Amino acid sequence: MTKADQIRSLAADGLKAADIAARLGIRYQHAYNVINAGPRRTLEAATKPSPIGRPETRPQSKPALTTDILISGGFTRVGRWIISGDSLAVETPAPKSKGVYAFVKAGVALYVGVATKGLAGRLYSYGRPGISQRTNQRLEAIIMAELSGPEAIEIFIAMPPDLEWNGLPVNGSAGLELGLIEKYSLPWNIRGATALEAIAGPSQPALGRDPGQKM
Repeated sequence: MTKADQIRSLAADGLKAADIAARLGIRYQHAYNVINAGPRRTLEAATKPSPIGRPETRPQSKPALTTDILISGGFTRVGRWIISGDSLAVETPAPKSKGVYAFVKAGVALYVGVATKGLAGRLYSYGRPGISQRTNQRLEAIIMAELSGPEAIEIFIAMPPDLEWNGLPVNGSAGLELGLIEKYSLPWNIRGATALEAIAGPSQPALGRDPGQKM
């Protein structure tokens, strides 16, 4: 049985991508990609010409969000994830101010989030997720699995100011997070039921941020 077959078999048994990665000793992204791989196109379908007047269009892939982009945009490195006892912990305490954070591996951001009630508390919650905090539980499992490998998961933060538009308040942190998610490829950010169910099962809510989760 190939590694991909093992991944599919474990996924069929209800295991999440992070759990499969930990069990098989592989990268989370490998397990995630196999689980989410759609049916392969046949050679005939791949080479079939498009109808006249209707050229075939392919979705444009989003660019990676690199550390160079983050730093040039005002992000700073605050530390990295470590395992303290049986829990995740941040190597260096983060500020208590609200802001945006990014989890970076090998120079590429894999996840961004917003901390509307303080970066220190938001990052702390990933190491001790509550029973209803499904996003925290999902990210905790992913990061724990990644830390078994050679690459560190670094944390970058930014604290943009709030703005005003036509006399109305604009949350700078929330706007920055949304803009990054819309523009860049961030494989750990989940938007939509299909991607979420592939990792966590159909019982999970179809949103990247869980209802009732405190930020």
